[in-house]
Amino acid sequence: MNQTPLAEILRPKNLDEFYGQSHILGDGKALTQAINNNKLHSMILWGPSGSGKTTLARIIASQINGYFAELSAVLGGVKELRSIVENAKKFEQIGKQTILFVDEIHRFNKAQQDAFLPHIESGLIILVGATTENPSFELNSALLSRSSVYILNPLNYKELDQILSKALKHESLEISDDKAKMQIINASSGDARRLINIIEQISMANLNSLDIESIDQLLQDKISSFDKNGDIYYQQLSAFHKSVRGSSPDGALYWMARMLVGGCDAKVIARRLLAIASEDIGNADPRALEITLNAWDIYNRVGAKEGDRAIAQAAVYCAVAPKSNAIYKAFSEAMDDAKNSLDLAVPKHLCNSNTAIMSDIGFGKGYRYAHDEPGAIALGQNYFPTELGEKEYYLPTDRGLEIKISEKLKHLRQKQ
Repeated sequence: MNQTPLAEILRPKNLDEFYGQSHILGDGKALTQAINNNKLHSMILWGPSGSGKTTLARIIASQINGYFAELSAVLGGVKELRSIVENAKKFEQIGKQTILFVDEIHRFNKAQQDAFLPHIESGLIILVGATTENPSFELNSALLSRSSVYILNPLNYKELDQILSKALKHESLEISDDKAKMQIINASSGDARRLINIIEQISMANLNSLDIESIDQLLQDKISSFDKNGDIYYQQLSAFHKSVRGSSPDGALYWMARMLVGGCDAKVIARRLLAIASEDIGNADPRALEITLNAWDIYNRVGAKEGDRAIAQAAVYCAVAPKSNAIYKAFSEAMDDAKNSLDLAVPKHLCNSNTAIMSDIGFGKGYRYAHDEPGAIALGQNYFPTELGEKEYYLPTDRGLEIKISEKLKHLRQKQ
């Protein structure tokens, strides 16, 4: 019995068989010309699982008459790289190029990534790195500067449909129900390998009928595409955050539901809502913090089903609440000033005078106790280092409660 996975059997051997990524592999595209003309360069292939990164690397390797080496960042390290480099030097002596394919290159730490640099610069190896993570965050700037980054997209419906037909034909299966086909394609979430694996599972299951009900039964325990450590996770969380910030309760509910269905811990969403309540709502509606914190507490008390609903309620509240990032901006400016003025002394009138010596040198002199002032406000008193001068970081918006706060501040910032 053939134990080779169907995804490996159907893996494209050349660009003509390769599905998708026409934005980088179409006629006249630089990468296509480089592959066809054997003028290769180091590159990073960034895309989700099943978008064709490994397949493309192997197609590139098949175009050269040289040494092709593979290295997995999960299984290998610098020791394995040294061995590959030694072999590359031997092939170089007989005039043959070396291509090194590094899968999940983002899993190498920054020091390990540095080990590639001298061999790329010398031309000893052409690096083809594959990653599902954003290279801007996960890869050294030195490595990125020596490589071209190509973004691979999830496969679209038409491309997945073509792969589906090919897989069904290989397995001698026939699905006449278009809704069943659509169901399989939707379940693959743009991942060609997942789609082929589904067909392989259907083939092995020997289903009596290939209709939507039987396939649904088979797929009910499918693994979700939501990876809490992957770029998809952060992009969906970003979409949720931006929906709330943009005052779209519907968008917020959709992305929250997407994450929950995908296996996201609801407490992750609750934590993000707390950040939103401070960063994007602030004093325009201070109740947002309380409501969001209460939703998190409810989730911990009653569990997921009812707790999810409480977090959804908080998400909708935050989405429709008046927005202000005035606190966020004010604190950022204060932090910048603090970093640039660490050597400035506390004004003497703001210092405690706990001893006679402190009093003698003027500590506390001139301080006005607010509770002894009219309205408990010491108007005109300076609360900054003298060299820095009085600053106004917090500028309330004209939305929500900040309308009243703004009016109060006009009075508070008066000079006597």
